Amino acid sequence: MALRSHHLLAALAHPGFRRLFRVRLAGQVGDGVFQASLAGAVLFDPQRAGHAADVAAAFAVLLLPYSVIGPFAGVLIDRWWRRRVLAVGNLVRGVAVLGVAAELAAGVQGVAFYASGLVVISLSRFVLSTLSAALPRVVDEAELVTANALTSTAGTVAAALGGGAAIGIRTLLGTGDADYAAVAALAVIPYGLAALAALRFGLRDLGPSEDERRRRETPREVVRGLAAGARTVRSVPRVENGLAMIAVHRLLYGVWTVTTVLLYRNYFTSDGVFRAGLAGLSQIVIGVAIGGGLASFITPTGFRRFGPAVWPGVMLLASAVVEVVCGLAFSMPWLLLSALLLAFTSQCIKISVDTVIQHDVPDAFRGRVFALYDMLFNVALVLAATITALALPESGRSPVAVGALTAGWALAAVLYVSRSTRRVRALRTSV
Repeated sequence: MALRSHHLLAALAHPGFRRLFRVRLAGQVGDGVFQASLAGAVLFDPQRAGHAADVAAAFAVLLLPYSVIGPFAGVLIDRWWRRRVLAVGNLVRGVAVLGVAAELAAGVQGVAFYASGLVVISLSRFVLSTLSAALPRVVDEAELVTANALTSTAGTVAAALGGGAAIGIRTLLGTGDADYAAVAALAVIPYGLAALAALRFGLRDLGPSEDERRRRETPREVVRGLAAGARTVRSVPRVENGLAMIAVHRLLYGVWTVTTVLLYRNYFTSDGVFRAGLAGLSQIVIGVAIGGGLASFITPTGFRRFGPAVWPGVMLLASAVVEVVCGLAFSMPWLLLSALLLAFTSQCIKISVDTVIQHDVPDAFRGRVFALYDMLFNVALVLAATITALALPESGRSPVAVGALTAGWALAAVLYVSRSTRRVRALRTSV
């Protein structure tokens, strides 16, 4: 079995890991429910935004503010008790979801609506960064890559299942504002379960250390701490290279994602079992969940055998092949296959970079590095949406875009592997 059973069993043997795993799964089910209801209301409601420029604006409003405060949040992750962050953070985003649901029911649009969505999404990113920073506290170093593969991928699958369930419930209820609101409010349940699971930890179990926690920082000291985190990244070549690589990959995957949304909204028509609109996009979500799940079985063996220089490079090159083979057909069956395979390669890349950061970055800086990591994710997605709005037709059908994505992934693979093999020793012997 590709996911080595002794590493998996060793990770699962830690009670702390199992608890943290439950926090992640419950929280990401809630994320899936909320995001599906938000996507349905914003992207597939005829009365709301649906054009490429509108999608880009929505991404910018929802993601860019957190991109600014994210690094400051990372410093807090390295200062506050992480158990408290997980418990309180899940409770607060549950309350925030109820606020968004009320706005959906009332038909609120514009800045107020996006600002409320921003609160929930920002809290979710903060909680996920905290989970990543806490993971090395509950597993041994030898099981870190397997723990990453399991938690990251299972979390993605949990979010997909939550989203699929939300879409199914919304189909039964209807497509009115009150129906979207009712579905969004359901996210409160898994968020509450995540908070309860977090409370089972001791206050100090997830860190940070007492020495780090005793520091009380002014805003100037926060900036200095961020600068120290950035210097840490610069001082570790494979972390720096990994973050650069995943930012480029996120940009390309983001263009593919927004293009897919436009195709399902404005270009495709239902054909048999393959559906257009939000129902068709739910099929894409299922494909993404399957691809991400497969990645959890393959990545630990691939990462250990080929190392952090070659394995992500192979996945980048595979993304290029998938895009050119599946993308030019502009048909729902081929796009569904593309979703599965690109989710697989994307998750393999993310697991690899997560492991490198957790292995190489000291605990005192790990939270802020993961927050910087999230910032890169968000900025890349907003940039992808902006590029899509400026360069693509409203239908999303563009052979030129397929060619550009193919070339981008292939070039990223060559640059990453060449830089890694020159500057970085393989990590596999130590993980």
